Amino acid sequence: MRIIAITLPHFFTDEASAINYLFADGKIDLLHLRKPDSPIDDCRHLLDAIAQEWLPRIVVNDHFQLCREYGLHGVHLNRRNPMPPANHRGSLSCSCHSLQEVVERKPGMDYVFLSPIYDSISKQGYRSAFTDTELRLAAAEGIIDGKVVALGGVTRERIAQLEEYGFGGAAMLGDIWK
Repeated sequence: MRIIAITLPHFFTDEASAINYLFADGKIDLLHLRKPDSPIDDCRHLLDAIAQEWLPRIVVNDHFQLCREYGLHGVHLNRRNPMPPANHRGSLSCSCHSLQEVVERKPGMDYVFLSPIYDSISKQGYRSAFTDTELRLAAAEGIIDGKVVALGGVTRERIAQLEEYGFGGAAMLGDIWK
């Protein structure tokens, strides 16, 4: 199962060192650089401090021009940035908040996030949107498959259950930065 870390929305001391450690120790496969209110130069500063060997495993959720500039893995579409840049050649992903949205968006993406699977760790009041039965049925119908990444309340302890549901990956924000 692919493990994806999502950065905290704010920068913190020694963040690049923490990211380098997560990659070097094999704890993550990809990192989503998600700093929604940050200036592009602050994101560049962080990318400059990350070991070059990890840059091809980073996806940007904002400032899409950084993908080409740094040779990053890809871009993640969201409400702020709903369209990929012209002539984009990297990975393409997006976030989905319903099974119907997964059905509609998955064919055009390398992978999609589905959330919230569990009650969120990092967002107070962000509750699970799916029952165990709904997730198992979605897997049986092929909606949840290797292209769908679970997000929302995901912890290492829940990986086995996510594999049972048929998810191809697990995205972590709150648990990975504790």
